[in-house]
Amino acid sequence: MDKKIRLLQVIPRLDVGGAETGCKDIAQFIAEQNYFSAILCSGGEQIKNIDQTKIKIFKFSIHSKNPFMIFFNIFVILFIVLFYKINIIHVRSRAPAWSCYFASKLLGVSLISTFHGTYNFNNPLKKFYNSVMLRGNSVIAGSRFIFDHIRNNYNYSKDIFLIPRGINIDYFDSKNSNIEGLNSVRTRWGISGNNFLILLPGRLTFWKGQFLFLNTLLFLKQENLLNNISAIILGDDQGRTEYREYLLDFIREHRLEENVKIISHESFMPSAYNACDLVLSASIEPEAFGRVAVEAQAMEKPILASNIGGSNETIIDGQTGWLFKSDDEKDLAKMIIEISKKDKIFLKDLGAKGRANVINNYTVDQMCSKTLEIYKSLV
Repeated sequence: MDKKIRLLQVIPRLDVGGAETGCKDIAQFIAEQNYFSAILCSGGEQIKNIDQTKIKIFKFSIHSKNPFMIFFNIFVILFIVLFYKINIIHVRSRAPAWSCYFASKLLGVSLISTFHGTYNFNNPLKKFYNSVMLRGNSVIAGSRFIFDHIRNNYNYSKDIFLIPRGINIDYFDSKNSNIEGLNSVRTRWGISGNNFLILLPGRLTFWKGQFLFLNTLLFLKQENLLNNISAIILGDDQGRTEYREYLLDFIREHRLEENVKIISHESFMPSAYNACDLVLSASIEPEAFGRVAVEAQAMEKPILASNIGGSNETIIDGQTGWLFKSDDEKDLAKMIIEISKKDKIFLKDLGAKGRANVINNYTVDQMCSKTLEIYKSLV
């Protein structure tokens, strides 16, 4: 008889984001397989979306990078592992990974990590700090880009499991019955019904490319090409209020108020995708995976993304979406104009191919099933 999996996932916070959504999806999937599933975090927005009758949530200051807290958290994890008979720890961030590493060594519990980013390093000490993500029994890379990053930058000879992140294709579906009407969303946003609408989703931070996009819109305005184009920048500043104000000041200074609006939150993202004509991912640094590109394809929407990181894998250029030269506002502007002139039948066919691409490669069920196989091999 197979030994029962008793899983503890550890993540700093369960806010909105790729790593956090993946953690939630795995927790739910494991619980549905009748295994014990728990998450240790310091809180977060997504906790309210978790059925805590099936998934145990432990809240503690696991997000702290303070060395004393990292040391103290070893004992927090030891207690949880012993009391709840945990046999697999799955960690998704570096600071808690050190606590998890020592706890797993002390108790002989299997440790698995998911490498969620490139974790920039500019000195040997930083690289050593990052290396904790490779000290467990198994490592998951969420994209070929991350897989290659690990191989090229760390002395790691063990197997790396390449498991692309997955999304819920029933939720991100243009036929989802809960989707708000296109005109209703546009009216709520204050967008003219006939304008070509571009949606740039993602938290407000410089590397996500919001400022690049505003400069692109300004360039289009100066070229007198912005008359029938509107844009929505959709994302929370997560406390980065100065950056948000900087973007708003730029919009006011260059009189772009009629063309672009910044919206902090949209409770049902499928409605936001459905209301636009083009989804944009303008990151100027590589996305480890890039959920926006995959969600847009699942919604059968045209996607335009910078040609770095995970988007190079998830988008088939010219067939399920397009790639533009990263951090190049003129190339981005050229692509926007070209796409805005595309035939509707062509765009519909592209959308269908995009959804097929997601169904074949990037579903949450595929991600969870492959991860479960690793868990089974460890117990």
